[in-house]
Amino acid sequence: MKKHFWILGITLLGLILRLICINKADGLWNDEYVSYMIAATPFSDGFIDAVKSQCHMPFYYLYLKFFMTLFGQSDLLLRLTSVIAGVIAIPIMYLVGKERDDYTADLCAGITAISSFLIYYSQEVRLYSILFLLSALSLLYTIKAIKYPNKKNFIIYALCNFMILFTHTIGFVFVFFNLVFLSINLYKQFKNTINKIWISIAAGGLILSPLVIKIFLTRSFSQWWGHFSAAKIGFLFTDYFSPVLTNLTNSPDNLFYMPKLAIYMFIPSIIAIFCIGKAIIKNRFNLGLFFVALGTIIVLTAASISGKLVFITKYSIEIYPILILLACCGLTSINKKWIKNTLIIIYCVISIWYIIKSPYSAPKMRRIEGHKNVADLLNNAELKKGDIIFLQYYAKNRFTKYFDFSDYRVVSINKGNFPKYIAENHTYNDIYTNGKNLYQNIFANYKNPYFENKLQQTIYNKLEPGQSVAIIVLNSVSFINPKELVQIAQNPAIYEKEPLLFLVFSYLKNKTIIDMAKNLTITRIEGKGNWAIIKFTKLNNPGHD
Repeated sequence: MKKHFWILGITLLGLILRLICINKADGLWNDEYVSYMIAATPFSDGFIDAVKSQCHMPFYYLYLKFFMTLFGQSDLLLRLTSVIAGVIAIPIMYLVGKERDDYTADLCAGITAISSFLIYYSQEVRLYSILFLLSALSLLYTIKAIKYPNKKNFIIYALCNFMILFTHTIGFVFVFFNLVFLSINLYKQFKNTINKIWISIAAGGLILSPLVIKIFLTRSFSQWWGHFSAAKIGFLFTDYFSPVLTNLTNSPDNLFYMPKLAIYMFIPSIIAIFCIGKAIIKNRFNLGLFFVALGTIIVLTAASISGKLVFITKYSIEIYPILILLACCGLTSINKKWIKNTLIIIYCVISIWYIIKSPYSAPKMRRIEGHKNVADLLNNAELKKGDIIFLQYYAKNRFTKYFDFSDYRVVSINKGNFPKYIAENHTYNDIYTNGKNLYQNIFANYKNPYFENKLQQTIYNKLEPGQSVAIIVLNSVSFINPKELVQIAQNPAIYEKEPLLFLVFSYLKNKTIIDMAKNLTITRIEGKGNWAIIKFTKLNNPGHD
């Protein structure tokens, strides 16, 4: 009974940490908004096509749709669906550790409860909280299947791994190495059963293959905003084991980018890495689990180096339960009690202190790209019926949860249509395959008659005296000023490293503001989060216009 109260207390702590600042004032940001849009799409009106247009499998969207159907579509409700999965994962990790001993069980539950990485994604309307839960279940039944090889454990093991495939498009990397690990441990004794598991999961993958192929063949610029650096491997461990989260969407190339945070970043991470190392020394089972994690990291690294994806910590979340278990096993194997307890206290104090005290901790972190900010800016802009709203980077449907556009004319230059605005005779596929070369001279020269003519047709010619156009820009993707952009375009070494989307939307923002300032009058500038609005008005002044 005492043990039940202990795990209940740890779970309650995890719940409290996941509910701190749960209602984000900025609203859903792009990735979250995509989750909401897909889940809100009716089955009979394009749900599967909506899934195909994105980069992940359908299970999370079905999970979200279930709760939205029952309880509504408020931002708070959407975030609570991730809290549910995040909290359930705590006792599951307790059971994972309990397969070793009670002490390891307590540590696994405790680290899961106070993990800043898991707290962050328990407040995010994305698949990663539920993916961690599925991965924890997979680990639990990997251990159970090897320790107690019976039909029930094999079936649940296969189901958990299939659900990972049904949730995460690149989850097959982890599932493959996990199956190899199970096979190495049991193939001699249970050859037929292991073959059946391989066949059943492969069959499940085959059923999903048309969707996977469609996702992989869909050409999108969405992943073209970062590059690989060795520091990202370091950030994987600091994200997982320290309270400082760096590689959530993109990260600096320097691991020591913030000396003031060194204590918070590196002391917990070094403790975890030391304990993982201790766990795998002279323990073949732990070493095998570690190679599942290592194999996954190597494949994702190779894919990132080759430009197939951006190396973001969350993309490897399937290995996180393994790393937590190994760290806890290493801690419990320390013979000197005072050393063991000191390491646990240091780890927990640093983690919880940062969560409570830092304004940048996981639960307090703003979603500064949240799309509700755009609605607030537009509501403050005092627009009149018939004015033009000029959206850059996203289409109108990314804001309709928060703003009614029906009284306004909307122009959007976004990730899907920008080639037809910047230069003549360049298709989306042309830019996708060779955009850096095709646009280099354009970025180096702010004289662009084609784009200027487009602005004339879509904006200036549509405005009557007294009417306004409000430009909405996302500063986090259009942060390069005109002078810097020219310098980058003229320096091949720097130009090659800069992501294309940053160059494109910096150019569009700069060029639009420069040209509009020649023809219209700025009547409002305001920023909120990473968003800004620049309002131009056509005055009753023929000389100016």
